[in-house]
Amino acid sequence: MTAGRRAGRAACAAAAAAVACLAAPALLAQSPPAPGREEAAKADRRAAERQRRAAKGNLVGHGGPVKALAVDAASGRALSGSFDYAMMLWDVRGEEPAHLARLDDHDGAVNAVAFVPGGSLALAAGDDGAVALWDLGAGRLVHRFAGHQAKIVGLAVSPDGRWAASAGWDHTARLWNLAERSPGPVLSGHGGPVNAVAFSADGERVYTASADGTIGLWSRADGRFERPLYRHGWGINVLARLPGSERLVFGALNGAVAVVDGDTGERRLELPAHDRPVLALAVLERPGVVATGGSDGVIRVLRAADGSPIEEYRNPYGPVWALAFVPDGTALYWGGLDDFAAFWRVAPREPFEAIASTFPRRFQVRGEAADQLAQGELQFARKCSVCHTLQPDGRNRAGPTLHRVFGRRIGSLAGYPYSEALKHLDIVWTPETLSRLFELGPEVFTPGSKMPLQKMTDPAQREALIAYLKLATKGEPIDASGRQAPDSAAQGERK
Repeated sequence: MTAGRRAGRAACAAAAAAVACLAAPALLAQSPPAPGREEAAKADRRAAERQRRAAKGNLVGHGGPVKALAVDAASGRALSGSFDYAMMLWDVRGEEPAHLARLDDHDGAVNAVAFVPGGSLALAAGDDGAVALWDLGAGRLVHRFAGHQAKIVGLAVSPDGRWAASAGWDHTARLWNLAERSPGPVLSGHGGPVNAVAFSADGERVYTASADGTIGLWSRADGRFERPLYRHGWGINVLARLPGSERLVFGALNGAVAVVDGDTGERRLELPAHDRPVLALAVLERPGVVATGGSDGVIRVLRAADGSPIEEYRNPYGPVWALAFVPDGTALYWGGLDDFAAFWRVAPREPFEAIASTFPRRFQVRGEAADQLAQGELQFARKCSVCHTLQPDGRNRAGPTLHRVFGRRIGSLAGYPYSEALKHLDIVWTPETLSRLFELGPEVFTPGSKMPLQKMTDPAQREALIAYLKLATKGEPIDASGRQAPDSAAQGERK
């Protein structure tokens, strides 16, 4: 919700309250309010106030779903990574978070972020298969570690801050020497994508979690595989070492959550399972809490010692992809399909109120369209809106705005960080070239593009999308029938 909309709602609420106060004596003289109705109204007001306070803590600014979160207790700062190809830095010490920097020199969605001990450096990794090392003070990319042949979905930093580990879908984990800015050993041997990594308390061993259903134990010094530490059977999606111990907590494809011994591999504790895959995990040493999030939309906060529940929330609107506790464990941030990370105050215990968002999201469109233009709008919502806008402002989306795209040369929109390959292509966007892009896919039609793989093989759907874009990208509103709105048409004639 924008600041203007919040202010407008606040003004309306204030006006309504003033009218209610002036009218109260007359109303009371006529008939007293029913006790049940009065209590319900009070409960609604309390719920609205809780939601307002929570929304003030949201991390707002991304142009796509938030996929990664991290909080640094020492500095009181947070990192968020998004589908919009960017990592953002926040100061979260006050009642309302302050946006400090947008770090967007990435060629794909950012799936993992991490602070380096000391607080001056941070890491980001994602779909481009690279690990980016950032100087947070200068907002500058210091180094890019390359080597993975597929997307990276997990990061970890050793306790001394000298080493980083990345988990890739190329079936490897890789170690990186942060002090020397050089690659380290490649941890190769899993039979499936590696989804998560963690360091031992002394930093001498590395744990890897894979879609092959195992947790592997490796030597950090030489990358030697020591042994399969634990076999779960189902793919393991998330993994973290419980601070202050050598115990590991994991979440799996079958919804299982458990704690295993990092030395022996013995299963120590079974935590409440999710109904669907576990996608997010956060741990905090003091006061000893664990949070889990799943594709079932459930967030659970549990005591690490015995797995007993502290709080639970069931979100019907989509998966939970990222979790991070504030330093004292009384609240957490979580990321899902929204363009922001939501703030949830877990303690003092309050019912979880619905976040201020719009459902379904712009890309969650179902049903069929009655005519070609409506079908084109439907295809835009499903296939394009997560990355592109139709307004002059790109709104921090992953791709450039499509505002007045026809007639524009590829790679020419001022201010958008195109890949070098696109800057030298001799393509002008026309109905024909856009149709070819969706027919062949960006990896064929625009090689070197940062665009996600997206194809539209149905000619009728392509024609509908192009017909819609011809009208919608002119920069003028169109009515429900697809025609230019009358006021806008008149204004266009005056121009």
